[in-house]
Amino acid sequence: MEAQTIRIAPRATSATPVTAPRWSAEQVLALFELPFMDLMFRAQEVHRAHFEPGAIQRSTLLSIKTGGCPEDCHYCPQSVRYDTGVTSQDLLPLDDVLAAAQAAKDAGASRFCMGAAWRGPKQRDLDKVAEMVRAVKGLGLQTCATLGMLKDGQAEQLRDAGLDYYNHNIDTAPEYYGDIIGTRGIDDRYDTLDKVRQAGLNVCCGGIVGMGETRAQRAGMIATLASMETPPESVPINNLVAVPGTPLAGAETLDPFEFVRTIACARITMPTSYVRLSAGRTEMSDEMQALCFLAGANSIFYGELLLTTGNPEAGRDAQLFARLNLKAV
Repeated sequence: MEAQTIRIAPRATSATPVTAPRWSAEQVLALFELPFMDLMFRAQEVHRAHFEPGAIQRSTLLSIKTGGCPEDCHYCPQSVRYDTGVTSQDLLPLDDVLAAAQAAKDAGASRFCMGAAWRGPKQRDLDKVAEMVRAVKGLGLQTCATLGMLKDGQAEQLRDAGLDYYNHNIDTAPEYYGDIIGTRGIDDRYDTLDKVRQAGLNVCCGGIVGMGETRAQRAGMIATLASMETPPESVPINNLVAVPGTPLAGAETLDPFEFVRTIACARITMPTSYVRLSAGRTEMSDEMQALCFLAGANSIFYGELLLTTGNPEAGRDAQLFARLNLKAV
């Protein structure tokens, strides 16, 4: 494949461009359309060239500020616009966050992620989150935060507090984005990702499948991620949890093999990234998860709750790891 100078998105960014292969949506779609066994074989080859097979990184995600978000993301139970039974809660006290982080470490997690339902953090809130980051970092855990859109200087403040990763998903393909979110555009996403990169933080960026998008649009999402100047170090792939009360509550369930294909395409196009099996695992059979690991997923969220939606119990994950001879890292 011809090397080209690429940027984080179809528009220009302020970050320094580098030379790297660009994946077009058409090229990724061609991967999706490979015979399933051929796709899996190719993904496993790529995975083994860059990672220890069977080694799975475990992260725990805590909602440090729940509900009341003004955005209209059609999948999100934390939006104030939808009646989902989620009540708005204030930012958690530092001691509560630190206790949860210690419990996560004791349970075997190596990264602790803190999520807040904001359009973007106010400075007084960011000061408190920075304290949390410093405290969690002091426990010897990797730190990650997802706080919405960042203003100038905020990524640097988080970096100086010891943040390792900032999560900000693109959610879906650029051409489908407006069907899912109306209160901000995808350029707003790119702007925050630029700020995170320029601050020297690792990027955690992925999306959600099963929101009514086409296969071509799933390919477009993967191509967008893979064609960033530097692909995200961590790529969470979420299978939609259709929460009652949200506009996507009645979305048709995505075929399991199509989800596995998405994992495989992410692995092939982003060979050195951690590909995280994220939301929706509660609804996945052990067999489906095993196929995802075979396709190149090498990270999971660990713990019984992902912000406000369920996640497999730690005991179930331990049993699955034992059955598949997987090693937690």
